[in-house]
Amino acid sequence: DCQFQGTFWQYMMEYPRNIHSIGDGPVWFLEALIIFSIFYALWRMVTKPTQLHEPNVAIRTQAVPGNGSIALFALAIGLITFVVRFWFTALVFYEPFHLELAHFPQYIALFVVGVHAYRRDWLIAFSDYQAKLWRWVALVCIMTLPILAVAAGALTGSLDERGGGGVNWLSFSYSLWEGFLCVSMVITMVVWFRSRFDHQGQLARAMSESAFAVYVLQPAIIVPLTLVLSSIRMNLSLKFILVAPIAVSLCYVVAYAIRKLPVVKTLLG
Repeated sequence: DCQFQGTFWQYMMEYPRNIHSIGDGPVWFLEALIIFSIFYALWRMVTKPTQLHEPNVAIRTQAVPGNGSIALFALAIGLITFVVRFWFTALVFYEPFHLELAHFPQYIALFVVGVHAYRRDWLIAFSDYQAKLWRWVALVCIMTLPILAVAAGALTGSLDERGGGGVNWLSFSYSLWEGFLCVSMVITMVVWFRSRFDHQGQLARAMSESAFAVYVLQPAIIVPLTLVLSSIRMNLSLKFILVAPIAVSLCYVVAYAIRKLPVVKTLLG
C-alpha cells in the first residue's frame, strides 16, 4: 500500500524532499510549450526580423494544402515517430523534465503547422467539404483502435511491450495510426467547433480566458478538496458525480479571481 500515512500538512512538509522531477503531472505540457515557444521566437528573430510586428498580407493569402499533402504529412509524422521510438519508448518519461520524447515528433510537427495555419488563415479557409474526408479518417482510426489493442494483447491482461517502440510491426502500426489520428482529429474538431460553436456568451468568454490558469492551478485546488471530502463514505461513482462539478467550479472561480489581481493583470498585459 503506497498510500501516505499521515496528515495533509505532514505530506506537504515531506513532499519537497522527494521531488525528482520539475515537470510532473500536467505541467509537462506547459514546459514543452515554453520550449517550443522559445525556439519559435529565436527562429523569428533570426530569419524574419522585419515581420515581428508587421502582418504579411501575402502570406495570409496562401491556399490551404490539399488532402494529398495532408495525408503525406500524417504519414511522415507516423514514420518519424516509428524511427524515434527505436531509442525513446512510449510511456517512458525522462527526468528531471518529465518529458515523453516518444511523442515529440507529433508535438513538434503540429506546433509548427499550427503556426503556419494561423499566419495563413488556414483555420478559416479550410472548407467543410475538404474536412469530410478527415472525419471519415478519424472515424476509421477510432474503430481500428480496438483491433490494435487486441493485437497488442489487451485481452490477455498484459500489453505487448513492443507496441511502445522498436523495429517491429506493432510499433510501426501504432505509430502510423497515431500520425493519422492526430491529424484527422485536429481537422475534424477545428471545423466542427468553427461551425457549431462560433460564438461565446459572457460566462463562456470568462471561462475561456481563465482556462490556462485553471490548467496550472487545478492540482492545488482538487487535491485539498479531495482530502477534505475523503472522510465522506458513499459510492465512488455517486461521489464523483457530486464532487466533480464542485471541483470544476472552484477551479474556474479561483482562476478568475487570481486573474483579476492587479499584479496578474499587469503581467498579462
